[in-house]
Amino acid sequence: MSFFNKVLASVGIGSAMVDTRLEKNTFFPGELVKGIVVVKGGNIDQSIDEIELSLNTSYLKERDDHKYTVTACIERFRITEPFTVYKNETKEIPFTCHMPYDIPLSLGKSKVWVTTGLAIRNAVDPTDKDYINIAPTPLVSAVLKSIEQLGFWLREVECEEAPHRLRRRFPFVQEFEFVPHGGPFQGRLDELEMIVYPSSDADQIELLLQVDRRARGLGGLLAEALDIDETYVRLTVSNLDIPYLTQKLQSIIQKYS
Repeated sequence: MSFFNKVLASVGIGSAMVDTRLEKNTFFPGELVKGIVVVKGGNIDQSIDEIELSLNTSYLKERDDHKYTVTACIERFRITEPFTVYKNETKEIPFTCHMPYDIPLSLGKSKVWVTTGLAIRNAVDPTDKDYINIAPTPLVSAVLKSIEQLGFWLREVECEEAPHRLRRRFPFVQEFEFVPHGGPFQGRLDELEMIVYPSSDADQIELLLQVDRRARGLGGLLAEALDIDETYVRLTVSNLDIPYLTQKLQSIIQKYS
């Protein structure tokens, strides 16, 4: 084994490569994920300390009136114990893991991707990056459809840094922003914002609604200027609510609009 090949491999040239192949590309929160990690040996034998998969997203932070995007790790999975990949060898390592129940949905500006890393001592760690699609559960889909039926249009979905009182496991929340374009709330609300808090019980979710009332007259403009025209409403919905979800949401929004 030449010293020259060792030097090249240490900086990533002629080193082992990694490729993650998932059984499919679209998943629901909480779903079992199956796939294989393919490791291809390079020009020399290399000791792999571990293979780690991470699920990642990005969210918006704001400091001193400046907004910027940062990456957040949702979950990490260790796939193997230490092993050796030999020169020009190909290893296929099957794995399974569960998609976190609180992973952001792939809607609007929200993106989710899988990063696979080989930890190689004294060398550059090879990585692989694959975008995946996280679809809404039937219950979340029913909530989105019900809000649409009330005349709202989903204007934006984005992960944003959240104040501590609104956080759960992560320093951010995924925010859904709706604007009325018809129906009973047109002319009454500026917008409706929603945060979905999933639970390990797929049959139930918690919603936080921010009802932003449209300013009416001098009193309304004053309320808007002081941000007291916004009302936060918490409620829990389950699969049992689906047949009556539109009426339930309409009643709640109407009460605070």
